[in-house]
Amino acid sequence: MLVSQSQSNPGSFSLKSRTQSLTRFRVEQFDLLIIGGGITGAAVARDAAYRGLSVALVEQNDFAFGTSSRSSKLIHGGLRYLENLEFNLVFEALSERALLLKTSPHLVRPLPFYFPVFDGAKPPMWKLSLGLWLYDALSLFRSPGFHKRLGRRKFIEAIPFLNAKKLLGGFLYYDASMWDDRMVIEILRSAQRRGVASANYVRAVEPIWEDKLIKGFKVRDQLDQATSEISIRAKQVIVCAGPWTDEVGGLLGPQGKWKPVLKPSLGIHLVFDWTRIPVPGAMVMANPSDGRISFVMPRRDLGAGVTIVGTTDSPAPSDIGTDSAPGSDVHYLMNLLKQFFPSLHLSISDILSHYVGVRPLVNPHQGEGGNSLQKISREHHIDVGPGGVVWVAGGKYTTHRTMAEEIMNFAAPHTKYKKSTKKPFNLSVNAKSVAQARRVAAVQAIQVPERLWEEYGAEALDIMSYRKRVDEILGSSRIPDPEGFPCIYEQFVYHFEYGMVARVEDFIRRRVPLFLSRADHGDQWMAGFEKLLKSLA
Repeated sequence: MLVSQSQSNPGSFSLKSRTQSLTRFRVEQFDLLIIGGGITGAAVARDAAYRGLSVALVEQNDFAFGTSSRSSKLIHGGLRYLENLEFNLVFEALSERALLLKTSPHLVRPLPFYFPVFDGAKPPMWKLSLGLWLYDALSLFRSPGFHKRLGRRKFIEAIPFLNAKKLLGGFLYYDASMWDDRMVIEILRSAQRRGVASANYVRAVEPIWEDKLIKGFKVRDQLDQATSEISIRAKQVIVCAGPWTDEVGGLLGPQGKWKPVLKPSLGIHLVFDWTRIPVPGAMVMANPSDGRISFVMPRRDLGAGVTIVGTTDSPAPSDIGTDSAPGSDVHYLMNLLKQFFPSLHLSISDILSHYVGVRPLVNPHQGEGGNSLQKISREHHIDVGPGGVVWVAGGKYTTHRTMAEEIMNFAAPHTKYKKSTKKPFNLSVNAKSVAQARRVAAVQAIQVPERLWEEYGAEALDIMSYRKRVDEILGSSRIPDPEGFPCIYEQFVYHFEYGMVARVEDFIRRRVPLFLSRADHGDQWMAGFEKLLKSLA
């Protein structure tokens, strides 16, 4: 008998648990209702649950649908913030980086960064050297590796296809890569184990007013439009809607009551096969014409291996959920690549896929009643809107845990933790759990692909346990797995059971990087996924 996922990480996170949450929405009064199921909403839900509060969370799309699955997929301290003397912010981010590397090794992994320095570049070599020494010191020397200065020859040896004209040398330093969308799911799973009722595809439509305060929201199930609206009652509402903050804010009172607070920016990322840009680590590209920074980031752990290039910074479109990348942004990144890697002869036809994200930047000179917003840090803003609703926008993925703590201290200052939120999201990925699962696999002669151990820890055994079930459903229609995705159909069943997959798109875009890492976006396997979903649901 296989080791059950429930032994190390109890509780499913599925459409069944979604239905249970909808039932709870109808009958319970919660301490807190969170609108928004991205990284901020997920982290706030977990923090509140660790304080012993009863929590409901709704997301109008799939979890991590917006900015939270369209980031640069980095966990970093923010080297550029040192130039602004924001030492506390960098220290906090580096501390959280160390924690995530320790507690979530399947989601967060060390990533070397190469920073080339050219003649006449700003900042100059000496200033970068000083900054990187400070970066290592602020990490309390808990970095995955300490920075090194590389001469011109060493830099060219590391990246031989780099344009070496005016190259002086550069630096090698370390930060980390991450799986942004899966982190949101794991945090929500952790929150659910502590009693949070959460559901994707549930849209907030109208606030519930009591004595001039908003005490909940009427919501609509997007997967079953035939059902009547559900009234979720809560003592406090927190809006964590990211780029949709102004849209939700517009629901909070009569027309004109809410003053728009966002000044969102759009950023795109281009995805290439790693063999087309085979960088040994991430590389910093400083645009000589405007000074903006973009990154070239190898992700050998995504599918067969890709290189992600981004990001840009341009005005956000009216459709903030768009997948359409402006041609000007694509050309901006392509021209930058041609400047740095002319010998690779990259063209638009080399792009496997792209993704578009909207960063919910806040205009600090606007707010309810014309007052300045309360600025909790340079990276995120928290304020009170109509009816006493708390809203938050902005922030960094790296500091999601401490940001959630600040939000809850603002919204519920008298509450205290029952346990530390520094605990791992997923106990099945620690060394002891994985070692035990490997022993079980060896005794029972179960062949588990190494990649599954790396990405799922002990839960790799649960994935393998679905093999018979998949074969019964698919039969002869099963086709070989795509490169880089071992047991892809079994992974689908796992994410259906523990990732609240409601639509096939949820799986291929936000539970595994199938859409992102292949030119065909996984089209060959869609029929099989649809068949599995129909049978499982």
